[in-house]
Amino acid sequence: MIERKLISKRCGKINPLSIDEYIALNGYENLKKALHMERTEIIEEVQKAYLRGRGGAGFPTAIKMMGLAKEVSKDKYIICNADEGEPGNFKDRYLLENDPHQVIEGMIIVAYATGGTHGIVYVRGEYQKSISLLKWTIDEARKKGFLGQSILGKDFHFDIEVRSGAGSYVCGEEFALIESIEGHPGRTRVKPPFPTHQGLFGKPTLINNVETFSTIPTIIDITGKEFAKIGTPSSTGTKLLSLSGNIKNKGVYEVPYGVTIRDVIFGLGGGVEDQRKIKMVQLGGACGPIIPEYMLDMMIDFERFEEFESKTGAGAIIVIDERFDVFTILLKTIRFFQHESCGKCTPCREGHIQLGNLIEKFIERKATMQDIASLESLARVIHQASLCGLGQTSPTAIIASLRYFRDDYIDRVEHPFKV
Repeated sequence: MIERKLISKRCGKINPLSIDEYIALNGYENLKKALHMERTEIIEEVQKAYLRGRGGAGFPTAIKMMGLAKEVSKDKYIICNADEGEPGNFKDRYLLENDPHQVIEGMIIVAYATGGTHGIVYVRGEYQKSISLLKWTIDEARKKGFLGQSILGKDFHFDIEVRSGAGSYVCGEEFALIESIEGHPGRTRVKPPFPTHQGLFGKPTLINNVETFSTIPTIIDITGKEFAKIGTPSSTGTKLLSLSGNIKNKGVYEVPYGVTIRDVIFGLGGGVEDQRKIKMVQLGGACGPIIPEYMLDMMIDFERFEEFESKTGAGAIIVIDERFDVFTILLKTIRFFQHESCGKCTPCREGHIQLGNLIEKFIERKATMQDIASLESLARVIHQASLCGLGQTSPTAIIASLRYFRDDYIDRVEHPFKV
């Protein structure tokens, strides 16, 4: 069995509107356990688990928690980033709509460990069902004494509110998200300072995504040491994957790190529709690399992915069969990021327009060998010089395609020596 359900184990088994059904399946027991632990002990368990952020970048969660815990401030913010705007990703929505209390429980545990005083769940505006469910969930948790003043009799006060975005992709980036909550246009800031030092309203702030917070109760339950035994040394635990594209069984699956992409596509996804051949697979969503079929035996692992200038991303696997052209996919991707750019930095604002224009030349078969060199150079400049994650990751598909599908580029080039 490829799947291993740790954080999705209740999904489909409980009514997400019922706090009693959540409690009946060990819900909030790990919060009670955490409240009887030393605050530093909780962070140590997360550190032993070697939990890395599940939103894309893979930053160690314990380091963020340590950073917030050492800050001295009357107000500290815990923000759950539920602004899931990456095309091809829908696993955060799956968690929010099937087990919202788990997200809330994880946030409360992190708040207790770090001295957090205010919680915010920032949800993309299109997720109206998720927003309604979260508001109901928070009210139910407050009625049971899991939120508010003197939580479960402890000298610990923490509450959560829901904020919604207006559809901007860039607000998934932590500082653009902060700017949006403060009522400003969603644009990033120059770092440092980082959010744990100076974040929302200038106060220390910890930001993690839905899946990361949902994993915290499991770590408290089984201990960090046991959690670290699952997966691989560099990528512990499990990962929720959003499987879509030209695949029979689309959906969200939870697997331990270390399984191969091929196992997921054929073992869980049932393979490609109508027995067609796979042309390429895009990993992590629109901002991820495009790889050929022969690379599908690669493990899903932070360390392995970083070898080709990528991250495991938010967990999307988009299967694209032989009917589709690589340049059509790339153009759609680049025009999406061109539209979503906040316009603050020149490499991203101007660069995406030029990337799209160059890709169009390959589609129209009017490109030259110099255009290949220009495309690669421009993609790397945007990747290295952009202020935030949008520009830093958006050219990944182009960079990967130039490496793995270079023959497709050369076949589209007009040059005098072509037979």
